[in-house]
Amino acid sequence: MQNRILVSACLMGQAVRYDGRAKPLLHPAIEKWRAEGRLVTICPEMSAGMPVPRPPAEIGDGATGEDVLAGSARVIESTGADVTKELLQAAENAVTLARQAGCRYALLIDGSPSCGSDFIYDGSFSGRKQAGNGVTAAALKAAGVEVFSDREIERLIERISE
Repeated sequence: MQNRILVSACLMGQAVRYDGRAKPLLHPAIEKWRAEGRLVTICPEMSAGMPVPRPPAEIGDGATGEDVLAGSARVIESTGADVTKELLQAAENAVTLARQAGCRYALLIDGSPSCGSDFIYDGSFSGRKQAGNGVTAAALKAAGVEVFSDREIERLIERISE
């Protein structure tokens, strides 16, 4: 099947987010792609063994997923626990699944320290957003997967139909 799409499990209605909730993306294209067998679902954090619910986590010091991949930044939970190793494993799992399933595209929840692609939080746990990729989004992009946020579904539809 062409044009397979790796998609965040929370967008598919699975209650896997840090707060134990889902964030379903309701759009006719999602239902169409599901019926066509194009969607490959993953929660990167859960694939790395992280629990639900779990404390919120942010990439520290205003850094990005690329910085975490390069080893120059850490991912810290609001409790102070370092979950960098888990998020690196999550990213590796997502890249492996995307390759195995032939996903050329990914549709990921924005804001997450793992899946964010337009914005992530700045590491201060104050709600401040910054432009940047989460660890999984950065790893997928580095692996040649085109990443779209949940707010960019119209762009993804256009891209797939090209």
